[in-house]
Amino acid sequence: MLTLARTDSPLSLIRALNPLVTAIALALAASIALSPDARAQVAERSGKDVVDKVCSKCHATGAKGAPKIGDDKAWASLASRGLTGLTESALKGIRNMPPHGGNPGLTDIEIERAITHMVNQSGGKWSEPISDVTAAAERRGEQIVRTQCAKCHQTGVGGAPRIGDRAAWIPRLKRGLDFVVRSAINGHGPMPPRGGMADLTDSEIRAAVVYMFNPVGAPTTVPPEAPAARPDPNHVVVDGTEIYLGVVAAESLRAQYAKGSKESSMHGGIPGGKGHYHVNISLFDSKTRGVISDAQVEATVADPVMGTVTKKLELVALNNIKSYGNYFRMPGKDPYAITVKIRRPGTSRTIEARFNFRHD
Repeated sequence: MLTLARTDSPLSLIRALNPLVTAIALALAASIALSPDARAQVAERSGKDVVDKVCSKCHATGAKGAPKIGDDKAWASLASRGLTGLTESALKGIRNMPPHGGNPGLTDIEIERAITHMVNQSGGKWSEPISDVTAAAERRGEQIVRTQCAKCHQTGVGGAPRIGDRAAWIPRLKRGLDFVVRSAINGHGPMPPRGGMADLTDSEIRAAVVYMFNPVGAPTTVPPEAPAARPDPNHVVVDGTEIYLGVVAAESLRAQYAKGSKESSMHGGIPGGKGHYHVNISLFDSKTRGVISDAQVEATVADPVMGTVTKKLELVALNNIKSYGNYFRMPGKDPYAITVKIRRPGTSRTIEARFNFRHD
């Protein structure tokens, strides 16, 4: 039986135990004894902080062949791989860079933020990744409109109803607010899905539409009675790539764009007659929310009557937002199966997304 004097110190008590318990007790004592500064390191660090303290040792000067921060050309080539690809290389280590940039204490999200910071310091416009453990606050309708929607809706570019022009908004709202919101989610005409902001939630889009209809005193959050948003059938995420489908009748495009304009001549010109549709695919990096404009994309449209048609989707820019599209003939009322194949630069694998489309 172990007998200890009352004057024995805590350390004496620990040493009196068997070696295994001693090791556990000492580890626990060390963790409890962490200074406030050390405990603060548990908090996630910003990309700039990680770069300043870790990455800049090589990337500030280009030492050991590291792409130098501020070298737009070098980072543009790297950025084409997307955040997922660059993060994978940083975690595993590549050439002269050890795994985790030589700092095993860095978390995955901290590495992602550091990469994003260096890309943005070198000509990029990526959004800093959001922590999986920290929910993003929902943005107000006015904030979304001022940041994104106003680019077209402020002046009415491309026939977009102007902010506060109720005479223009009322006809669109006759079929209900849900119809307008669904149209904005799917994309139509020159507007890409979700207005070109892939990270907008359905409720945020709803709030933006309400604000544009009534900018003075408009509610900035979705009313409590609003129905729960349904899953978007025209949006999927595959291997870190956000994929959005938009389908617009060629007749609508002919009425919208003047003959001879760049929009009217894309893909060899808007086809005549009925039953032709422009299939549009918008791609975003799911972590940076950046537009992907350097992928190879093809689509196959199939139905029981017409059979299958496969076409390469060409890069197009509508209202300065890049996406991929081409025309297909889809005259029937039965559902069409649309299969999209995408290959991003720096990857050997082709990703695939499937959608079902039916005319309203």
